[in-house]
Amino acid sequence: MQQDELVAHLLDLLNQTVARFQVTITQLTDISRLQLAHAGPAEPVGLARVVEDVHLDLAPALAAAGTQLTVEVAPALVVSFSPANLRSIVYNLLSNAVKYRAFDRPSLVRIHAEQTGQGVVLTVQDNGLGMSQVQQRQLFGLFQRLHTHVEGTGVGLYITKRLVENAGGTITVASQPNVGTTFTVTFPA
Repeated sequence: MQQDELVAHLLDLLNQTVARFQVTITQLTDISRLQLAHAGPAEPVGLARVVEDVHLDLAPALAAAGTQLTVEVAPALVVSFSPANLRSIVYNLLSNAVKYRAFDRPSLVRIHAEQTGQGVVLTVQDNGLGMSQVQQRQLFGLFQRLHTHVEGTGVGLYITKRLVENAGGTITVASQPNVGTTFTVTFPA
């Protein structure tokens, strides 16, 4: 019976490894596509709807983490962007805010968006682990993983930055260790 348990355990580890490789291959394929094209034409997209869809997709993770999410996005706010790319950006930023939460305090995440003279500015702010200045400079690099206790491949923010910049936008980060992080994305007018 012990032999069967060992085999089952090893098969489980193998399945987990294969799943991680599948995610990595998918993300590398996405990176290849990013380098070849914009991955979809820009069109008017309701930002509030995208945020709500991502919120619903991540609801189990938000609940499991006990994350309190505050959304301040006017229903009429529209950006001209590829819908799939916009969803990917919002998903990456919100899922990272949940994954990199601080375990010594309640998890709080705020998503805010407003129209400015430069375009639509989206901020995703959390009270999570935060990052040092050195980590912030490395953050958007390919395969960069700054906190190893969370599973990941280190390509999510690389992809996010490329999607934003390929469409003429900007993304910045402001963070303090043990205080939290704010990502600011400006979508061009």
